[in-house]
Amino acid sequence: MSGNDLCFTPAVELAADIRRKRLSPVDLMAAVLHRIEAHEPAINAFATLLPEQAMAAARLAESSAARGEIAGPLHGVPITIKDLTSVRGVPMESGSWTRKGLVPDVDAPLVTRLRDAGAIILGKTTTSEFGWAGVSRSPLTGITHNPWRQGYNAGASSAGAGAAAAAGFGPLHQGSDGAGSIRMPAHFCGVFGLKPSYGRVPQHPVSTGDLTSHAGPMTRSVADAALMLKVMSGPHSWDFTSLEGSPADYLGRIGEGIAGKRIAFSPDLGHARVDPEVAEIVRSAVDDFGKGFGLPIEAVVPAWGPAGPEIGRFFWTAHMSRHEALLEEWGQRLDPGLAACVRAGAGITMPAYQMMRERKYAYIRDIHVFFENWDFLLTPAVSVPAFPAEQLQPSDWPQHAWDWLAWAEFSYPFNMSGSPAASVPCGFTRDGLPVGLQIIGRRFDDLGVLQTAAAFEALCPWSDKRPPLPS
Repeated sequence: MSGNDLCFTPAVELAADIRRKRLSPVDLMAAVLHRIEAHEPAINAFATLLPEQAMAAARLAESSAARGEIAGPLHGVPITIKDLTSVRGVPMESGSWTRKGLVPDVDAPLVTRLRDAGAIILGKTTTSEFGWAGVSRSPLTGITHNPWRQGYNAGASSAGAGAAAAAGFGPLHQGSDGAGSIRMPAHFCGVFGLKPSYGRVPQHPVSTGDLTSHAGPMTRSVADAALMLKVMSGPHSWDFTSLEGSPADYLGRIGEGIAGKRIAFSPDLGHARVDPEVAEIVRSAVDDFGKGFGLPIEAVVPAWGPAGPEIGRFFWTAHMSRHEALLEEWGQRLDPGLAACVRAGAGITMPAYQMMRERKYAYIRDIHVFFENWDFLLTPAVSVPAFPAEQLQPSDWPQHAWDWLAWAEFSYPFNMSGSPAASVPCGFTRDGLPVGLQIIGRRFDDLGVLQTAAAFEALCPWSDKRPPLPS
C-alpha cells in the first residue's frame, strides 16, 4: 500500500493491522506526516502541528506492540484535536490574538480517553475565533482552505478538522458543534461528522452556551466515527452535564440495519432558503435511500420549524456577548463579524433572556414531541455549497455584518434540543463541491443515527472520493 493510500485507510483497519503486527505505527505516522508536509500550509488545517512528539509516540507504540502490549482500540492511530479543546502542554489559542501563547496544563477528558485508547495526537486543528462563525478563517490563523477548492470555505469552527479529514491527514479528527460546527465542515468537505446527544461526550470546561455545545468525531467513514465515539463517551466528574449511562457498542452494532424505522424528510423545515442545486442533490439522495431500503420516507413540514430563526439568533448574540470585555482592548484585532455579533447581544437584559428562554424550552419540547412519531428526520446539512472563505455569506445571499446563520438553518435547532445529528456526504455539485445529507435522531439514540448513516454509506459509498490535491 502506498503512503497516500495509507493516509486514507480507515482507523478500524489501521488499528487491526497494528494489533496483528502487520503495520508499523512508525511507518503509518511517517506517511501521514509526509502528506501533511506536502499540503500544509496550503490547506492550513493546523493551528499547531506536533511532528516530533507524534513520531516519538509512534516509536513507543511500535515497541509496545512488538511486545504484545496494546494500549487500547486506537493503539498507534493518529488523531487531531480541535483548538478549542485543552491538550496539556500544547497551545490552545482558539483562533484569537487574545489567547496567543495560552498553554493549558490539563487534558480535557476526551483527550485523556483518546490517549488511554492508544491514539497519537498529531496537533491542534484550526477554528474560527472562539468558534463563533460558520466560515473557515480567524484573525490568528487566517483562512483554512477547503481541500476541494482553494480559497473556499471549509466550514464552521471545526474547519481544520474537516479539512484534515478530507485531505487524508490521518483518519480521526475531533470536532465540536455549538450551532453546526461538526456538520457544516463535514458537508463542505465531503466527510462524515456526528454531533452526538448532548452530554454523551464530557467537556471541560462546560460550555456557557446554555448546553448547546457538543463534542464528536469527524472521519471519512461511519465505522471510524463509531469507534472514536465509544472511546470518548461516558460520564465524567468534570462535566456535571455528562450522561450517566455507558455508551453502546457503536462499532459492533452499526450494521444491524434500519428495517421498520419511521423516517421523515423536510427539505426546508418550513422556512429555510436552500440553494436549488443543493436541494436537488439532497432530494435525490433521500429518494435513493428510500427506494434502496424499501422504506417509505414521508415529506413533512414541522410546525416548530419557523420559530427557529428568531430564537437561534437571539441566543447566538446573547452568548457571544460574553466577549464584550475584549472589545475595548482588542477590538481592532478581533474578527469584525465577531465584534458585530458581540455588540448585537451586549444590550440583552436578563428579563429578556429569561423570557426568550421560555420560548426556547417550548421549541425544544415541540422538537422532541415530533420525534415521538418519527425515528429519524432527514434534511439538507447546509443550505449552500462551499463559497469563498473571506465571505460570511455567499455573494448571492443577503449580506449581514454577523448573521451567517441564514445558510445554516438546519443545524442549530438540534443543538438546542440536544439531539444526535450527523452529516453524511450525498453528492457533488456540478462544480465538484460536496453536499451533505443530515440525519437527526431522538435524543440518546446515537446508535440509531450511526446505523442509519452506515446504511446510507453502504448504499451510496463516499470514502473513495478524494479531493483533487497533488499526490
